Amino acid sequence: MSGLRRLVLAAVLLAALPLAQPVRAAEERILNIYNWSDYIDPKVLEAFTRETGIKVVYDTYDNNEILETKLLAGRSGYDIVVPSGPYLQRLIRAGAFLPLDKSKLKNLGNLWPEVTSRLAAYDPGNAYAVDYMWGTTGIGYNVAAVRERLGANAAVNSWNLVLNPASANKLKECGIMMLDSPEDLIPSMLPAFGAKADSKRWDDMTLVTDALYKVRGSVRKFHSSEYIQALANGDICVAVGYSGDVMQAKRRADEAKNGTEIAYVVPKEGALMWFDTFAIPKDAAHPAEALAFIDYMLRPDVAAANTNFVAYASGNLAAKKFVKPEILSNPGIYPDEATMQRLSINTAWDDRTQRFVTRLWTRVRTGR
Repeated sequence: MSGLRRLVLAAVLLAALPLAQPVRAAEERILNIYNWSDYIDPKVLEAFTRETGIKVVYDTYDNNEILETKLLAGRSGYDIVVPSGPYLQRLIRAGAFLPLDKSKLKNLGNLWPEVTSRLAAYDPGNAYAVDYMWGTTGIGYNVAAVRERLGANAAVNSWNLVLNPASANKLKECGIMMLDSPEDLIPSMLPAFGAKADSKRWDDMTLVTDALYKVRGSVRKFHSSEYIQALANGDICVAVGYSGDVMQAKRRADEAKNGTEIAYVVPKEGALMWFDTFAIPKDAAHPAEALAFIDYMLRPDVAAANTNFVAYASGNLAAKKFVKPEILSNPGIYPDEATMQRLSINTAWDDRTQRFVTRLWTRVRTGR
C-alpha cells in the first residue's frame, strides 16, 4: 500500500471514531423563591445552600394580588411561592400548582395537626401545599400614645378602637395605618357587625367597608408592610395588621431602645386566622429542588429558626421545643385556647364577589 493510500485510510478511520467530548461541569442547581417581604431568616437560606448546593434566587412581594397575577399569567419563573389560604384555594381551582410528591417530604410528620386540618378548608387533603407560618389579623398599638389620647381605661381589645369615628379621630394625630388588603380586613372585622368571618353576603361586606369609609380620613395610609417600621419608630400609634409584623415592630423598638412600648391584641369580637403556605407552581423549572427546600423547611430546628426571626407561629408542631420562650409564651403569637376559639377562617370569594369587593375597597381607598 502506497504511503498516500495509507494516509487516506488513516484519515477515514479517524473520521469514523467518536469525537472526544469535553468534560462538562455539573449543572448548577437553582431554586427561585417568591415570598413575602421580611419573612425568613437569611441564615436559613445560606445554610440550605451550603448543605444542598442549591443556589437560591429570592424575590419578595407584599400582597397576594401580585402573586396571583403572576401565576395566572403563567411563566412566573418561580419554583416556590407562598400564597395565603383563600388565594391558595382559588389558584388550586385554576390549576396553578403541582400536587406535592409526599414521598419526597420525609419531614411532613412534624406538621401541626390542628393547623393542617384548618388549612384543608382551602386545600382538601392537603394535596398542594404545606403551612409555613400562621397568625392572626388584629391591632398593634403604641401603649403610651393610645393611653394619652383615649385614657388609661380605654378598651383597646375591640374593633371599635379603629371603627368608631370618635375614637379614630382622636388617634388621627398620632397615626393609624391599616393593611391594604380587603381579603384580610373585611373577614376580620365582620364579627364586629354580628356576621361570620366567612360570610359571602354582600350586605355584610358593605357594613364593614361603609364603616371603614367613615374613618378613612383618620387613616394615614393603607399599606401591607410599611406599618412595621412606622410602629417601631413611633411614627404611628395604631396598626391594623398581622400578628407577626406587630411583634417584629415591637422587637425593633426594643432593640432601638427608643422608649416605644408596643402591644398586640386579638379583638374580643373575633378575628381572622390566616395561613401562608409553600406551594410549587405548575410550570416550575426546578420541582425537585422545590421539594428539597420544603422538606428542609419542615425540619423542627429550621422551622423554629424562622419563627424566632419573624415572630410568627410556625405550622410545625415539633418546632415548638426550639422556639424562644418569650415567643412561645406570647399570646399574640401563639394564642391560648380561648383566643383560638374566637379565630375564624375565610374561604375564597367567587369571581363576581371578588369584583364587588374590589369596587368596595376602591371606594375606601380613594374616597370615591
